Amino acid sequence: MATETASGLSDHLRGVTVTTVSCLAGIAAALVSATVFGVSADAAAGRLTLLVVAAAVFVQIPLLKLLGVAVEDFGIKDNLYVAFMTFTLWYISYGVILSANVA
Repeated sequence: MATETASGLSDHLRGVTVTTVSCLAGIAAALVSATVFGVSADAAAGRLTLLVVAAAVFVQIPLLKLLGVAVEDFGIKDNLYVAFMTFTLWYISYGVILSANVA
């Protein structure tokens, strides 16, 4: 039987929610990076796209709180997991978008 956390979500549902939001935020950050900064070689080499990823990581905390996840209980491991998953999905998605425009 799944245990309930302080937020009322089971451990499994909490994990699924955090993972899903992190992955979707990473994909959204890739789409925003491609839209705002473009898909040129200069955009791919620039570091401004990382600001979009950082913003996506910070936007998730209020969103997770809104979804009922007790973010007050997050430790360093949880915060690093959110940042890592967001960055990883952004990296993969933005890489696919950039490589789709290679002539």
